[in-house]
Amino acid sequence: MKARSLLLVSLMLATTACGGGRVIEDGGVYTRRALCPQVAIPAATGDVTLFDPVGRTDSAALDVVATITNVRSTCSESSDPIASAATFDVVATRRDAGAARTVVLPYFDVAMQAGNQVVAKRVGQVAVNFAAGSQRGSGRGAALVRINRASTGLPADVRTKLTQRRKSGDVNAAIDPLSDPVVRAAVARATFEHLIGFQLSQEQLRYNATR
Repeated sequence: MKARSLLLVSLMLATTACGGGRVIEDGGVYTRRALCPQVAIPAATGDVTLFDPVGRTDSAALDVVATITNVRSTCSESSDPIASAATFDVVATRRDAGAARTVVLPYFDVAMQAGNQVVAKRVGQVAVNFAAGSQRGSGRGAALVRINRASTGLPADVRTKLTQRRKSGDVNAAIDPLSDPVVRAAVARATFEHLIGFQLSQEQLRYNATR
């Protein structure tokens, strides 16, 4: 799947590696910004359908349907580079409960910056095993991205604008600092996502988007 395809789909939250937090203190409510990337499955990439014979997409030709689930992640903000590690399960069903079978499915592991720039991508494989006589199978995959800690930081002037105290009645009290294009762009550049999904062909992606 082309990187551009990732940019056209909205993100569906799977889990959060290191979330920020809201803290109420004297003078207002402060939101802590996390350095760890948010782990997510881009919409329309968490499922894959295989057909047999190839070329057909009707229900009678359904061979295997698989889904990524149970995404779990760990991340430490103190490391350099910041490492976001995730594991996930793949659960699947097949049409025919015949002999034991293994289906190998490709998946992508992406570091996305600013919501629209793929800075690193790896394609891996997960094996889904079906026991003899069973229509249900499962497998497990793992994903890892490393992010240069310096790239998650904000310029001093931007940090000042975001953290300066605002008192009720001040001219700028009701102005969101993120309404400033410079501040918004700096925050976007320092924000990363760890994306996981099936490596789909254009036909498979179109099938997921239109089914």
